Amino acid sequence: MRRRLVLFDIDGTLLHSNGLGRRALERALREHLDDPCVLDRIRLDGKTDPGIVAEILAAAGHADPGEPGRIERILESYVGHLEEEIAGHTPGPGPVLLPGVLALLDRLAAEPRVLTGLLTGNVAPGADRKLQAVGLAPSRFAVGAYGSDHPRRDALPGIAALRAEPLLGYRPHGADLIIIGDTPADVTCGASLGARALGVATGSYDAASLGAAGAFRVFPSLEDGDQVCEAILC
Repeated sequence: MRRRLVLFDIDGTLLHSNGLGRRALERALREHLDDPCVLDRIRLDGKTDPGIVAEILAAAGHADPGEPGRIERILESYVGHLEEEIAGHTPGPGPVLLPGVLALLDRLAAEPRVLTGLLTGNVAPGADRKLQAVGLAPSRFAVGAYGSDHPRRDALPGIAALRAEPLLGYRPHGADLIIIGDTPADVTCGASLGARALGVATGSYDAASLGAAGAFRVFPSLEDGDQVCEAILC
């Protein structure tokens, strides 16, 4: 029996962080930039954390915005501030698990034809902290590909597939590689591998936008587990 690798995005797909990630990044930028308000001109969804920081540095006029050491230092600060935000350092709502997510993950965990993983622009420590904040153990996900692995989102499906190969006995591609996410970038990032993308309109993009990006199926949420599983396994 050939198993399928199902990769979930985090923000806007599994959970909403209610602005905690953005506030943590703003705090980190204040330590490293003269004008942290440049963040207000940058859209965050669908990107990787290192890519976002490089874009911010470019907008701030830095001569070498992709310099790895500078990006790493900013993201280390960000993860520390994220921990404080989640712990309640700043007033306001915390991260929330989106409807249907827990039931779907439980169902897939019991499905022998599926291996579940993550594909997220978050750096790995930030991903773990966000998941833990909504009661999801990172160990639920057998493999992952993160922004800390590569600054380009379209490089992440190949990394996840490579990591899944020892568990599956083959490197998944085509309809055996399924990406679930809430942005057009989630839909398109696995195109070079022929991945099947399922869009979920629980983020800032509507169903029409996800469909126009080429999603195999689009769902208003992950609450209808029957339909989502059908799209995964068909």
